[in-house]
Amino acid sequence: MAAEKFERHKQPWNGEEAGKLRLLAGKGQGLKQIAKALGRSEESTKDFAKKNKIAMAKKR
Repeated sequence: MAAEKFERHKQPWNGEEAGKLRLLAGKGQGLKQIAKALGRSEESTKDFAKKNKIAMAKKR
């Protein structure tokens, strides 16, 4: 199985994406679902959330 390719490699985050991340994280969505909805990698999403103190749902 090939790894997913992200066309937006190393693109800066914009306000709309940050808002969507906060909204989805607030609803209790998991990292994988949020990353897919934003078109970002899980690692990028996790790093951005950590830098901006956005609480993510813990993996169960």
